[in-house]
Amino acid sequence: SECRWAGQFLLNCSFTRISTVPEDLSQIAVTADLSYNNIETFVCSNGRNEEWMLKHLNLSNNLISELTLTTCTNLPILETLNLNGNAIHTLTLDMPTPAHGSKKYSTVARLLPALKVLSVERNNLNTVPRGLGLLQSLQTVHMSSNAIQQIDPKDFQNCSQLKDIDLRNNKITKIHPDAFRDLNKLQVVMDLRENALTTPLPQILVSLNFFQLEVYLSKNTW
Repeated sequence: SECRWAGQFLLNCSFTRISTVPEDLSQIAVTADLSYNNIETFVCSNGRNEEWMLKHLNLSNNLISELTLTTCTNLPILETLNLNGNAIHTLTLDMPTPAHGSKKYSTVARLLPALKVLSVERNNLNTVPRGLGLLQSLQTVHMSSNAIQQIDPKDFQNCSQLKDIDLRNNKITKIHPDAFRDLNKLQVVMDLRENALTTPLPQILVSLNFFQLEVYLSKNTW
């Protein structure tokens, strides 16, 4: 491919028209820019249980429609993941629980334990990805310009480190009163502009830390 190494640890594959992730990505790259390509799938684990060196991964503006992060046990120090501008309609963070039977699928232990920033803007999500609470270090979630319709009480459950949520330009009509109840560190911004909210949300906002938090609610339909 036409990928370029900038120094020893930065791999730049942007605008190289690649359709698969380079195999040497797992070896020494700390920062990898794979944006503006034709990548349709990204599989974290290569089956060899090798821990990658990646801290920053940019997969924006590709052709990814589905992504499963439950296999990403080999990315222990990944801090930022940029998935903007794909066609993602399914982002899986947790294992499904069977409807019948005594056994349950085990939850993912310490999924991406260092991940601080998850950006999934300009995709096709119609719900908040389930299992965000498994990302124990998550501080920033950007999900603007999707098709999310409502915020349920468990969407941000156990996201105790979250400081910044961007849900601008979705189709949100309903937010559960307890949706943000446990986000004690939410202190930077909550962006709900350009949605379809029809009534103000005092019962939700009262519990938030107004002294440090910026809340944006303009361009809704009330």
